[in-house]
Amino acid sequence: MTHLRRSIQPRSIAMLAALASMAAGPALAQAIEFRSLTEQAILYDTPSEQGKRLLFLRSGTPVEIVVRVDKWVKVREPGGSLSWLESRVLANRRTVLVTAERAAIRREARDDAAPSFEAVRNVVLDLVEPPSLGWARVRHRDGEEGYIRINEVWGL
Repeated sequence: MTHLRRSIQPRSIAMLAALASMAAGPALAQAIEFRSLTEQAILYDTPSEQGKRLLFLRSGTPVEIVVRVDKWVKVREPGGSLSWLESRVLANRRTVLVTAERAAIRREARDDAAPSFEAVRNVVLDLVEPPSLGWARVRHRDGEEGYIRINEVWGL
């Protein structure tokens, strides 16, 4: 019995890598966009005020932008469901929502840093600086600032 061995040429490997990067390119190029609500907002099942009202979100809540259609935006809310809301209620201001039961906000971006304050689940915090090395700098509405682990918030 004769065994045939096929070797892959370097040129073939380069071509396969190029094809893979082209296929993944658009998906990798699209960044997730988050915005925060300027006021309490109604989420609908369709892009229309005549649609079914699904839920209300409070002012400051971060939402993920999925698609824009005229004056409507399809968003993913912190609970994970997809709904529509009017684009006029979106701000460029960025916030995050605490998802941990209790999150220690630290004075520095280190686990052993002194705590600045503590936030509980569903507290909305302003995002002061983009996340870096697993931490995000945040500010409470009372003015206290610090760093929170990015795995303890939603909206990044």
